Amino acid sequence: MQGTLAEAAPARRPASPSRLPLTLRLALRELRGGLSGFAVFLACIALGVAAIAGVASIAGSLTDGLGREGRRILGGDLTYSLINRAATPAELAALEAQAPVSVVTTLRAMALAGDKSAALVEMKAVGGDYPGAGTLVTEPERPLQDLLAQADGAFGVVVDPLLLTRLDLKVGDRITIAGQPVAIRATLVSEPDKIANGIGFGPRVLISRAGLDATGLIQPGSLNRFSYRLQAPEASEAELVDKAAAIAAAAPDAGWEMRARTNADPRFAKSIERFTQFLTLVGLTALIVGGVGVANAVHAFVERKRGSIATLKSVGAPGAQVVALYLTQVMLIATLGTLIGLVIGAGLPFALDALFRNDLPLPLDPTLSPGELALAAAYGLLTALAFAIVPLGRAHDVPVSGLFRDVVDPSAARTRLRYRLILAGAVAALVALSLVTAFDRRVALIFIAAAGLAFGLLRLVAIGVMAGARRLPRPRFAAPRMALANLHRPGALTPAIVLSLGLGVTLLVTLSLIDVNVRRTLTNSLPARAPNLFFLDIPSADADAFHDFLGKQASGAKIERVPMMRGRIAALNGVPAGQIKAPDDAAWVLDGDRGITYAADLPEGSKLVAGTWWDAEAARTPLVSFDAELARRLDLSVGDTVSVNVLGRTLTATIANLRKVEWRNLGINFVMVFSPGTFRGAPHSDLATLTLAGGPDAKAEAVILRDVARAFPSVTSVRVKDALDAVNDIVGKLVLAIRGASGVAVVASLFVLAGAIAAGHRARLYDAVVLKTLGATRWRLLHAYALEYGALGAVTAVFGLLAGTLAGWVIVTKVMKLDFALDLSSALVAAGLAVVFAIVLGLAGTWRILGQKPAPYLRQF
Repeated sequence: MQGTLAEAAPARRPASPSRLPLTLRLALRELRGGLSGFAVFLACIALGVAAIAGVASIAGSLTDGLGREGRRILGGDLTYSLINRAATPAELAALEAQAPVSVVTTLRAMALAGDKSAALVEMKAVGGDYPGAGTLVTEPERPLQDLLAQADGAFGVVVDPLLLTRLDLKVGDRITIAGQPVAIRATLVSEPDKIANGIGFGPRVLISRAGLDATGLIQPGSLNRFSYRLQAPEASEAELVDKAAAIAAAAPDAGWEMRARTNADPRFAKSIERFTQFLTLVGLTALIVGGVGVANAVHAFVERKRGSIATLKSVGAPGAQVVALYLTQVMLIATLGTLIGLVIGAGLPFALDALFRNDLPLPLDPTLSPGELALAAAYGLLTALAFAIVPLGRAHDVPVSGLFRDVVDPSAARTRLRYRLILAGAVAALVALSLVTAFDRRVALIFIAAAGLAFGLLRLVAIGVMAGARRLPRPRFAAPRMALANLHRPGALTPAIVLSLGLGVTLLVTLSLIDVNVRRTLTNSLPARAPNLFFLDIPSADADAFHDFLGKQASGAKIERVPMMRGRIAALNGVPAGQIKAPDDAAWVLDGDRGITYAADLPEGSKLVAGTWWDAEAARTPLVSFDAELARRLDLSVGDTVSVNVLGRTLTATIANLRKVEWRNLGINFVMVFSPGTFRGAPHSDLATLTLAGGPDAKAEAVILRDVARAFPSVTSVRVKDALDAVNDIVGKLVLAIRGASGVAVVASLFVLAGAIAAGHRARLYDAVVLKTLGATRWRLLHAYALEYGALGAVTAVFGLLAGTLAGWVIVTKVMKLDFALDLSSALVAAGLAVVFAIVLGLAGTWRILGQKPAPYLRQF
């Protein structure tokens, strides 16, 4: 009997309590089962986002700290500084017309502790109104005026505890500065304006202005800085601008350097931005490396969901909806990983402040930075999308039967165009973010190109390994034969392991070579070629006597001596320095005072590359020799003019020649060397260097320092090794920060490697079941897998050594402008450990699989 059932009246469906889209509801429902298999995924995203968010948050906190603590850093609201001279009465009147003024004088000198030894100190002469902003803390705590007052025939000083350690002194002892005895009354605990004058090469000594005058160190031509600090705490930013404009109009030719509380240290702010960009790129490297782990995790996720995908497609779900469902799940998990990374990154400034508040030399103002955190989140989510879309899109066009059969016959279908376009869009967005937020777009472009090249080359290496394994003759023994087959079979782990391990090894080798070359340059090559001692502020009247004294103290030593003044570039070709848009690597020449000299002959360590050196007749006119590299960056050539302000007077000289300067020998040289006639009659001091015939000799240097401090108390002596140690300490801290950020990338690569091996768990499981059924033992299978992982580790180690060496060479020679020495000792250790780690991790992941009983899995075939 034929017929149809009567259609029942459709039942009214109750209104859904949720207004969420169907795809999102299904995704949330599937996630109720937990996040099994997504540990590596979450770790990779969280690590990368935490690195980027942490660096950005700390940098933002430092920048905010500099902005909010600008008054404390400067010791006032506006600061005007002069080198080598005090302000004239007219200039001082122009300042005092705008706000009360406090004066601070800084200079270097030698402190002599009787017959013990001498030490370089950074002196700061202050008045009773110091510090003006912030709080000075001393031990013992007493009014500063009392500590610095004259008593018992000596002025008092407050010193850095480091000076007591160096000279074996204690509070209450006396030292001699420029022949004047002073009494140590207290030690410095906290100095509010410590970073205002940059890096110091000696311990701080606070003294009164009357005490400084008594030393006689302030002489015409001596190297000192007079800072005039205007106290206007109630003035708004606009009012500060008006005050600065009025001062500029009243004293247009003063030649001073001005800073305001709103931008207390622009050079340091730029350094923070530049270093932040570098660390952000390192964090982005960690995120991109982690992206490979994302792809592996998503691939394994698709493998686990094969039955669900088949079921959905068999009941009519279109491929696009299936992909959308699982992409939604993946992005929800990526959002969770991003939130974890943001919490960690946002908390880093607060943790840093809580743990090291008293040890930080810079003002840190921990705050939440929504913009920087949003940027880190965008990086994390875009990376997850870029690496997840292709594995997810792969199942779109595969039929249901193919999905069930895909365990042993993986589909080679190409990803649909729509998913490739999504991938292209995500990559383009990542590139755009990197460029838009970059301090130096050239560095960002180099990073992007290097990352793309690394991925492309590693993909080619993987293809080459698989093609080579396919063409090699089959070994006679079972274990090598199986290992060779595993390298190129369908679904092989070769691409994933080569990519993850190759990126990690490359990064390790690159960092190792950079570290080795930076430290070699600072600690090995320079001291061997550099002078032992520098001597500053040699009175010109005593220059010959000082030269003879050094000759007697260090027989056979090489002594060089040149006149020296301080000046700042006021204009180039008539264009004021403040209006010149100089490249970042040349802007420092226009910012602040420079050491300048004059000479009749070409300085040692220089080579003319353009123009001619002046003869005796031409030397009577104002001429200047300029550093060739800086001239190129400032677009200067022979015949152009340079105006400099020296001792409050602006002079204009014509560029007679350009010369290449060898700066790294630490000999006497200057950006600008003038003709003798340019500064005829101007007061100046001399600068001298001493190079001992036998090379570095700490004992001989100490004796010379002590004897010079006694015989010429106004002369400042600097051990080159001490200066290099100070720089090396700073560089060491920067390298430590780079290592920390780069360590995140290395850890991410380890997670990726673990994820790549875990992604092949299902295929390995079926292999083990079949082979054990055919009689293979666990140890024979382990032998085969060890050969496979060892071969992949060796190949990627070789690639990492080559690629890391190339990257290290580019960074050291092209970015850092240093000599490159190929020292692979640390790199080889890193590469060897990577191979061992790959084998151990691979075998550890395989051991549990090999212990499974075959019967339960054979029933599923």
